[in-house]
Amino acid sequence: MNPAESTPVLDVTHLTRTFRIRGGRGYVRALDGVHVQVPAGASVGLVGESGSGKSTLARIVAGLIKPTSGSIRLMGADAGGLSARRRRVLGRDVQMIFQDPRASLNPRLPVRRIIAEPLVTHGLSSSADRIAEILDMVGLPRRFADHYPHQLSGGQCQRVGIARAIAVRPRLIVADEPVSALDISVQAQILNLLKGFQEELGTAFLFISHDLGVVRFFSERVAVMYLGRIVEEGETEAVFAAPQHPYTQALESAAPAVRFAERRERIVLAGEPPKPEEPPGGCPFHTRCHRRIGPVCDDVEPAAIPAGDGYAVCHLLDDTRKATHHGRMSGDSLRGDPSGTFEQRP
Repeated sequence: MNPAESTPVLDVTHLTRTFRIRGGRGYVRALDGVHVQVPAGASVGLVGESGSGKSTLARIVAGLIKPTSGSIRLMGADAGGLSARRRRVLGRDVQMIFQDPRASLNPRLPVRRIIAEPLVTHGLSSSADRIAEILDMVGLPRRFADHYPHQLSGGQCQRVGIARAIAVRPRLIVADEPVSALDISVQAQILNLLKGFQEELGTAFLFISHDLGVVRFFSERVAVMYLGRIVEEGETEAVFAAPQHPYTQALESAAPAVRFAERRERIVLAGEPPKPEEPPGGCPFHTRCHRRIGPVCDDVEPAAIPAGDGYAVCHLLDDTRKATHHGRMSGDSLRGDPSGTFEQRP
């Protein structure tokens, strides 16, 4: 194997990001020791509730904000140690697709100038023929080159956003909820379009979504985030077929089932996620966990335990912890009496 091909396009290690609360009343840790790796040409999904830190991670990877600490390696180069000029050059290899397609486009520019911006920035041809070729790639008529964003539908605006992202042939695209604002029928078209670019151009994706069905279709691997941390990671089908972390189990149980036979018992988590400025001690999920096994969950931060070809961060997978606290476990604690209930999925 070519060493360049074996080097991940993205390798995030021990990444943290804190924000000061308005008024100077402390800090919020949006990311807490995150590890993510995206192999060349692959797609890694990132799922979790709103506020889990997904978009913060996306913006750091895209270079829009800086991390507080940790390492980001892009194509094997330490992004944090690069000069501003070298970071701009490397930026050609990392592009972003945003959640709101219309808001991500400059309303004062025609489509041809929106697509031309990254080409001009990186010294590439932005001729009319090149713009027309890119429009063809995303399935838009060439006459749209002179249209403005307000003249386009949401799906067409997202295609323009995709055209802008692929114009410079990046090696990594960070897609932050790229289809959540679109109609279901348009979502399928956009996902197939992005999948085609992955297969034809070898583009890798960090694909962020709260929709497990979308991630299951698009990504080969998935990382599950909760309160700024990765709590489970692995091959997508394996994680969704047999989730190991209680939080992943709850997310998977809430995903719509196409066939009646596939319906699972719904796990309803009680309460809301803890405030980021006041994270709980021990396991960050213990205040809502339906499988809490005792004081160890409240007091001790769990380690990452191998699960399949990935891992999950949970005391349930630690045989030593389970043995130590077996005598303290009860039926009520295993069923999640204080923090969760089950109900049949409608």
